[in-house]
Amino acid sequence: MRKLLLLLMALTVAPLLRAQTLTSPDKNLSFKFELGEKGVPYYQLSFKKKPVIKPSALGIETKDVASFLDGFTVTSTELKTVNDTWNPILGEQKTIRNHYNELLVTLTQKAQKDRVIRLRFRLFNDGLGFRYEFPKQKELNYFVIKEERTEFNLAGDHKIFWIPGDYDTNEYPYMTSRVSEIPSLQKKATVQISAQQPIPNPSVQTPSMMKTSDGLYLNIHEAALINYPAMHLNVDGKTLKLSAHLTPDALGNKGYLQTDTQTPWRTIVVSDKATDILASKLILNLNEPTKYQDVSWIKPVKYIGVWWEYFVAGKSSWAYGTETNVKLTDDFSKLTPNGRHGATTQNVKKHIDFAATHGFDAVLVEGWNIGWEDWFGNWKEEVFDFVTPYPDFDVKELHRYAAAKGVKIMMHHETSASATNYERRLHQAFQFMVDNGYNSVKTGYVGPVIPRGEHHDGQWMVNHYIHVANTAAQYKIMVNSHEAVRPTGLHRTFPNWIAQESARGTEFEAMGGLAPEHATILPFTRLMGGPMDYTPGIFQTDLSYYGTGHGNRVNTTLVKQLAYYVTMYSPLQMAADLPENYERFPDAFQFIKDVAADWDETYVLEAEPGDYVTTARKAKGKNEWYVGGITDENVRTATINFSFLPKGKQFLATVYADGPDASYDKKPQSYTVKKVAVTSKSVLKQRLASSGGVAVSLKEASKDELKGLPKL
Repeated sequence: MRKLLLLLMALTVAPLLRAQTLTSPDKNLSFKFELGEKGVPYYQLSFKKKPVIKPSALGIETKDVASFLDGFTVTSTELKTVNDTWNPILGEQKTIRNHYNELLVTLTQKAQKDRVIRLRFRLFNDGLGFRYEFPKQKELNYFVIKEERTEFNLAGDHKIFWIPGDYDTNEYPYMTSRVSEIPSLQKKATVQISAQQPIPNPSVQTPSMMKTSDGLYLNIHEAALINYPAMHLNVDGKTLKLSAHLTPDALGNKGYLQTDTQTPWRTIVVSDKATDILASKLILNLNEPTKYQDVSWIKPVKYIGVWWEYFVAGKSSWAYGTETNVKLTDDFSKLTPNGRHGATTQNVKKHIDFAATHGFDAVLVEGWNIGWEDWFGNWKEEVFDFVTPYPDFDVKELHRYAAAKGVKIMMHHETSASATNYERRLHQAFQFMVDNGYNSVKTGYVGPVIPRGEHHDGQWMVNHYIHVANTAAQYKIMVNSHEAVRPTGLHRTFPNWIAQESARGTEFEAMGGLAPEHATILPFTRLMGGPMDYTPGIFQTDLSYYGTGHGNRVNTTLVKQLAYYVTMYSPLQMAADLPENYERFPDAFQFIKDVAADWDETYVLEAEPGDYVTTARKAKGKNEWYVGGITDENVRTATINFSFLPKGKQFLATVYADGPDASYDKKPQSYTVKKVAVTSKSVLKQRLASSGGVAVSLKEASKDELKGLPKL
């Protein structure tokens, strides 16, 4: 009898000792988990039998308790399948499918009094997500993370699109190289940024986009970054191994956790089609649904602003006075006006008039509040109070004027990265917004962080950004954060956090320019985590036009700026140029006025990271479709297949195209506008100039409306 019991026990335990495998619902992805020597957990991933991630170790190194690195045994496994759908409040699709196979592995460390952790793996058709879970238990309450030891052991020396690891900024230009070349290029890639803390060893930020020599595309990032520091990736150029590198705090610790808790998801999106990478909703699916009861106030926003003139026109400034040593307690009415202040009542009214005339929802106003005189570079605790306007900015009058015109003013809260000051004043600032008719805010975090020693990407600041979004929701305020940690799909959980910057955006066009390939990389990198406030729509691309000694230029054609409204997803879209420049090109401006900011469907028609992107979208609740196509510095022909249109119907297509002689550096404002009749069987082959684009609006039309128009 005893031998029989031992045999039964052996048969029960044996499957747990062997490797655990998982396949995606469509069977293309295969995943394997096993314990290696000394009880170290490993995983690997393949796509259509091609290796994507070779055996890679998992683990968490801790500072105050025994680490979660080895000595594990598998004590249980659970399998399940989920196949459901959900509807985002704002998004690229009306309905998102959430379909995955899951493996939950419970690991026990016998030497640590049977301490338990869980590894949860979810395998979708488009990739893998996994995280560490720490259940509440007698032997584990609080612990401090020294480092996460998650590895991504690459299967080859892939082409990679990357920016260097940095604890405080995402605003680097992208590099393209082999993984093995990153260490030698790290110094070149680490250009000067206003607030930065580069990681000293070779590293890259996520989302990190790669292409293998045999045609696979893979993207490594994270999802649901809550109460945890952001993850960078150490790079071993010889072994081609990437490994987690968490952002530290002022003491050098990486995170403080209390059970019951879990890490963010580590994500690997993979396909043999670049278009599938852009279509992936894996990161969103790994985030929790919102707990907000009322979301009716969360709406897409198209806006203009008192903003671009500060960068290029040379006539305006954020600051009101000439003084350089001021305090919040000073009497700002006694400041000496510099004569260049942009956020004046008169100037804002001009922008409100323009917004009302052309159907924009809001006007962003930067520099309206006291404190701009000496905020930059002084690492001051109390720079802004977020409720006191300059003497020439009449809050009540502008509230009345904007309301009468049906336009909202968008609040601007530059915190100068003094997060402690902002948190102390947050409720007062949001109540001020409600009292004066503001329903959206652009937050900024330029400069080194206060509390001093913390970082923009650290656990403390990660929790701060979420606290701001949660608090804003109490006042029915939407948030657009700049200089914040890169997004990880949290706009599903906190849907009023409608957009972020968190990358090198249009403002850098006035500070040296962006490479023509930049916007063809962003959809594969930064935008994998969520919508970006890229601030497109610059029509006057040669900045010497302003006669201020400005030698920079925006490195695109005018039409490429139109295409951004489709290729760069965001429910918050700015027409960023000066109003007078739109009045010079009214037919091109029409596309910006027409294009939607919220969508029922998205179709990625063609794409290659660093080269080109062509995307089509259906406007939310309308029979309207929009197409945008962009290219890098190389002239190319975009192929737009209109098969996404409803069959049996006819459409009026307005095509905005680069002129025959257009190029971003010589004739950027050369463009054509034509109207043609199309159906779902039509195909448009359109030439794109160097750093050029194409934009198309499509509306269902009757035969009479199409009479006399050429057919495509």
